[in-house]
Amino acid sequence: MRNTKKIPKWIRFLLMAFGSILTVLLLTVTVLVAIPLIEGVDAAPVAGSADWMARLPDDVSLGELSIPGAHDAGTQYVQLGFFSKCQARSIGQQLEDGFRYLDIRLAVSGDGLGLNHGFCECRAGAAPWSGRLMLEDVLEDCYAFLSAHPTEAVIFAVKQEYGDESVAEFQRVLDRYIQADADCWYLGSELPSLGEARGRLVLLRRYDDEAGLGVNAGIALIWPNQNGYDDPAKAFSTEDCFVGSQILAVQDRYEYSEDEKWIAFRAEADDPDTVVLRFLSTKGHMTYGHPYRYAKELNPRLLALCEGQDVSLGWAVVDFGNALLASAIYEQNF
Repeated sequence: MRNTKKIPKWIRFLLMAFGSILTVLLLTVTVLVAIPLIEGVDAAPVAGSADWMARLPDDVSLGELSIPGAHDAGTQYVQLGFFSKCQARSIGQQLEDGFRYLDIRLAVSGDGLGLNHGFCECRAGAAPWSGRLMLEDVLEDCYAFLSAHPTEAVIFAVKQEYGDESVAEFQRVLDRYIQADADCWYLGSELPSLGEARGRLVLLRRYDDEAGLGVNAGIALIWPNQNGYDDPAKAFSTEDCFVGSQILAVQDRYEYSEDEKWIAFRAEADDPDTVVLRFLSTKGHMTYGHPYRYAKELNPRLLALCEGQDVSLGWAVVDFGNALLASAIYEQNF
């Protein structure tokens, strides 16, 4: 005879609960891990993108140029990528694509520095067992690029992103990296000319010189957190952070909708003699947004803006950039 004994209700309840939990976990993994892995960009190269600065004279200041920048440059393989991923190309590929402003977010990790976006660690690859992306990995790519393309200069904009360490301790760890290859760096308190910077990383710091490193601390590039919600047509703030005659006009409003962000990006700085730094990156009004969604809408607007016309952009920093977008920005110099 067949056993017709029913499964007890409590067991059925547990099975249903387990199934629901498993479904939620699978959906979470899909959203946070799988979807970001397929959110890419057109990787087609643009002729001359690796050497575009070779077409410029030595005496032009970096502050006068339209320079393509990569926001959160190390986030190709970042934890919680749905919320934290801002680039689909590696830093080495970004340099080949023409990006010359790298937004580098670092946190102390052991006796070194690793890349972060907020509390999320950047990884060296897509595999779950990939190690953390460390500063030495990034510098290896940068040094190799500049050795192969000595006409180029890379603005290396560093921010202490996460951790309990003091700024002074963070600076001392970073300085050990720099002094190991000091010839590869431009260390000064004022923005150099392109001729002075060719073949080098130009250190810009988004923190005070609490360690008292002086000239070795790099160039101050400091502004308060901007968030969003202000009138996007008046989104710039002016910061007297450079030593010398130049000042910084920055727009880094990252809590705007795509339309608000576009208005802010197109706004003009009050003083045309400033160094203009404008971010196209945003996450929207939510606490944890999805940067790819906004980049997918905003990057084509920037391409269309640059097509067939002269546009004053300054340093234009984007999410999910590629060679086509970088070339649209740097071609404004010619």
